[in-house]
Amino acid sequence: MNENTPVFVKIKPAEMEAEFFRILIANGLSEHSAKTCAEVFTTNSMEGVYSHGVNRFPKFIEYIKNKLVLPDAVPAKVSGFGGIEQWNGNLGPGPLNALHATERAMSLAAKNGIGCVALGNTNHWMRGGLYGWKAAKQGFVFIGWSNTIANMPAWNATDNRLGNNPLVIAIPFANEAIVLDMAMSQYSFGAIEMASLKNEHLPVAGGYDVDGNITTDPNEILQSKKGLPAGYWKGAGLSLLLDMLAALLSGGKAVHDITKQDAEYGLSQIFIAIDLKVLSNLKSINLLLQQIIDDYHQSIPVEPGKKIIYPGERVLMTRKENMDNGIPVVEQVWKTIKSL
Repeated sequence: MNENTPVFVKIKPAEMEAEFFRILIANGLSEHSAKTCAEVFTTNSMEGVYSHGVNRFPKFIEYIKNKLVLPDAVPAKVSGFGGIEQWNGNLGPGPLNALHATERAMSLAAKNGIGCVALGNTNHWMRGGLYGWKAAKQGFVFIGWSNTIANMPAWNATDNRLGNNPLVIAIPFANEAIVLDMAMSQYSFGAIEMASLKNEHLPVAGGYDVDGNITTDPNEILQSKKGLPAGYWKGAGLSLLLDMLAALLSGGKAVHDITKQDAEYGLSQIFIAIDLKVLSNLKSINLLLQQIIDDYHQSIPVEPGKKIIYPGERVLMTRKENMDNGIPVVEQVWKTIKSL
């Protein structure tokens, strides 16, 4: 092991959640809000998304201290008609606003078949997949996305004009879900930061160095602050359209507005829920999905013996592993959290 190799410690989920709760209470959240946020950060970590769980927690606290996240703010309805509503997040904690918007979208879908909540003036939702899992486990298809600060150039451009605007699509499946949670960049910046912490290169190119060369070195990408669009021009185009829709539907800020600020806050997000119970083929949906997955699992892997998994399948395996054995945390990150 070289001197730069990080040391990991295993933290039991209950211990992690209790530590988060303690810190959140000390930073002005109500008991209920602190409990919910602590559960969000712990769940994200337990399910293997450390970049938007335990590793992101100190930055969340920093945003509260800098009054960019207002711990006691709650979302307010701006307008609504039928199955669509606009809400103002009032710069409250992103995960709390996102959970509220998800619940509201499901409520609208239960009445109308489909519900859409457009949320402006909110904060980072941490891990978008969490809301997809929540909705899908209750029988709803979920589609959601958020915009971000500009951290990615358009294809064939040299300066950042696009956000890596994460997109989530979730479908109920058996007792769990199929959940796609992806940034419009090849890697989220949280994943790039994690690779840097672990002193690892990315498996495939993930961004640019300061000279504009595509690279797998996470440190060079963090230095340039330029992610690589997933699918090159395709990811760039999708990022642009997701930003447009998030801003126009919510009446909130677009990427270029967010980027003019001194930090990433006041985001725009979309939460769409579809109630499968209104469909005439409801009884055959699970069989259809199982047949699709069975066929997908028959893919021939490049590496013999390696299983081809569907979006969300790794979460199921990681969740069990971390529940049984503890959540792996970089020791220095845990020390930082304990000192908050």
